[in-house]
Amino acid sequence: MKLRWAEPVASVIGMGLVRLLASTWRVRVRGEEHLRALRTARRPFVFVLWHSRILPLLHHHRNEKVVLLISRHRDGGYLTALAQRWGYRFVRGSSKRGGEVGLLGIVRALEDGAEVAVTPDGPRGPAEQVKPGAVAAAQHAHVPLLPIGARASAAWWIDSWDRFCIPKPFARIEVVYGPVLEVGHGKDELRRGITAVEGALRVVTHGP
Repeated sequence: MKLRWAEPVASVIGMGLVRLLASTWRVRVRGEEHLRALRTARRPFVFVLWHSRILPLLHHHRNEKVVLLISRHRDGGYLTALAQRWGYRFVRGSSKRGGEVGLLGIVRALEDGAEVAVTPDGPRGPAEQVKPGAVAAAQHAHVPLLPIGARASAAWWIDSWDRFCIPKPFARIEVVYGPVLEVGHGKDELRRGITAVEGALRVVTHGP
């Protein structure tokens, strides 16, 4: 089922209802050993995820003080309000508006030891195509990237550029972490990193 993208998700069903809906989801996790290894080593890193899967993944990692890169686009304000309620910190910026500020904020957060989450196809697409910002930030800060995806057994799909996913009540959600990705120095390594992230995100989101 598609919903018309007239307003951001927080306006469509309300933040209170979002939290109530999320409390009914049944979550199963795969690949958690990749996340555990980074946290055991106390390494800062960048979560990378497709924009369409923000909602279930925001809920799954709530109250962990992860730093989000939030778009300066109007829709980013709604996401910021929800993220604040769920215990996230954030920097503002995007590839289209305030991109350099956002990249600098991410690098500084990583250098301070934070875990950062970025949607490399946001804020306005093209869907599931990686822009260089997240990979460049990891490269500059000398930290790894961790791909993460979410698959819902039943969902509403917003009629938006990314087909935003809202899992239905009591949906089974599979949260999948892929292997850690490292990015070396130089432009060639950056290009290889972008290709690797795009491939990894397709696997964790849609399956091999």
